[in-house]
Amino acid sequence: MKPILLYFKKLHVFAGARLYVNMLLGLLISFFDSLGILLILPMLSLIGFADSTVTQLPIISDLLKPLVSLPASLSLPLVLGLYVTILTLTGLLQRNQSVVSVGIHQGFIRFLRLDTYRTLIESDWSFFLKKRSSDFQHILTSELARVSQGTQLFLSLVQALIFTVIQIALAFLLSPILTVMVLVSGLLLAAFARRFVGRAKQLGNRTSELSQNYFLGINEHFHGMKEMKSNRMEQSHLNWFQELCVRMEQNMVQFTRLQATTQVYYRLASAALIAVFVYVSLQVFHVQTGQMLLIVLILGRLWPRFSSIQSNVEQIYSSIPAFNSVMKLKAECEAARELNLQSQALQNIEPLPLEEALECRNVYFRYNRNEGTCALRNINLRIPSGSLTAIVGKSGAGKSTLIDMLMGMIQPERGEVVVDGKQLTPERLTAFRASVSYVSQDPFLFHATIRENMLLVKPEATETEIWDALRFSASDEFVQQLPQGLDTVLGDRGIRLSGGERQRIVLARAILRQPSILILDEATSALDLENEAKIRTAIDQLKGKMTIIVIAHRLSTIRNADQVLVMEQGELIQQGGYQQLSSDSKGRFSKLLHMQADQTLQP
Repeated sequence: MKPILLYFKKLHVFAGARLYVNMLLGLLISFFDSLGILLILPMLSLIGFADSTVTQLPIISDLLKPLVSLPASLSLPLVLGLYVTILTLTGLLQRNQSVVSVGIHQGFIRFLRLDTYRTLIESDWSFFLKKRSSDFQHILTSELARVSQGTQLFLSLVQALIFTVIQIALAFLLSPILTVMVLVSGLLLAAFARRFVGRAKQLGNRTSELSQNYFLGINEHFHGMKEMKSNRMEQSHLNWFQELCVRMEQNMVQFTRLQATTQVYYRLASAALIAVFVYVSLQVFHVQTGQMLLIVLILGRLWPRFSSIQSNVEQIYSSIPAFNSVMKLKAECEAARELNLQSQALQNIEPLPLEEALECRNVYFRYNRNEGTCALRNINLRIPSGSLTAIVGKSGAGKSTLIDMLMGMIQPERGEVVVDGKQLTPERLTAFRASVSYVSQDPFLFHATIRENMLLVKPEATETEIWDALRFSASDEFVQQLPQGLDTVLGDRGIRLSGGERQRIVLARAILRQPSILILDEATSALDLENEAKIRTAIDQLKGKMTIIVIAHRLSTIRNADQVLVMEQGELIQQGGYQQLSSDSKGRFSKLLHMQADQTLQP
């Protein structure tokens, strides 16, 4: 129950006084509900159904005193009117409690979602490299819903316990011996049902596991839909999905069977207890008819509460794995925290422009500290402000890792990244990134219009600025030909555009920010020769206005680079000007040039 108590504290912080107002309403509802039950005996006595011993009962006698002096023609309407008033008041209180409860519940869901999402986006890039995106989706949807439900069930359990205590106190005043008998029976049945609680937790663990697999599979299948369709893998994926759905169905059926079984036990025990109760009341204690009727009515309402409490406890324990999943994720995010959005207004951060140079000094980096192989080894480089630097090398040479290091996405295991002579510390990181625009090899666009995608990086951009950026990336002509122009919806991940068109839109979005540093990770690889030439000319025009770093796939496109960095197996093995490196026949860059030239000449 520890995870649930932790989230109950969060609920207390979120809801504050509203939480206790809600509990107070529940207490009042229980009180008036009990009072309504007590009024049944006066009504029975007034119509002659209950005998005079009713007036000797605790509480009842106090309720009847004002009625004794009244004529019979007035006392019955008065009791009936009071009974209707109490039920009406109870109904109004229940209505208000429902509204307050839903407001707290829905607000708490929003609070949990925002809190969890905030901890995620505050984590550093290395954290996301180790995780699956489907796990985040699973926790933000399925697990958070279960956490919210578990918290709500805990509140319901507290209110049920309050109601039960009041009903027990009332029953005890009417008949202590019979009430003790019922309580002992309830406790014995609860002890017997403890094994069902453990089983509920096991099924909860399985629910989390199956839900996680469901999100993982769905995420991978739809991202790989083209491969699935083109390679005729539909049946194998359908078989997997069907098997998983069957397991999820069976798990839910087992949990329902578990709850139904406990309910059967409580119903059977209730029937047996009422039979024994009536027999003992009449034959042993010689309880009067009116008193016995009231006690039976109270205990008849009390016993289902035991059943409801047992059901709530089972559901709460089945949700504990979800609490643990969310808590584990938050702990991992806290350990990987990079910045604090609550203390910084990111949109108002002043960019840290590059005025002198960006450097790496003796940088080493490993993705896994337990492995001996370094992704980057002994990297020493200097990128002057306003220059055009190209990074080249075979696949797996460490080019993208180096780019991540230069952007501050990952931190060196040894060595340091230096901006204008000062180390790039976590305190300077956010301001530095505000001056960087990055275009990846796999361009990403949101399922929104072109205009909305562009305004994400600069909400205050004018129409003229947007078209200027599109013109720079050779995108303006095809955007003008789209059905709705800038207001054309691009589809999931920009699927309505070709690969080259997506790259050009993303490049335009990067330029719209007017960054100090522009990083292109093979950003022209999907362009045809004509558009690549246009982009190359535009980039050349930016030299001196911003610092440009390019991971180059086609080496012929970087002839105007101020310096070329050649990577191999995580090391910087060559650096210098294009002409200088190409003239070194024994160097790796010259060999790469000859290999590409040979591939171009092949028929």
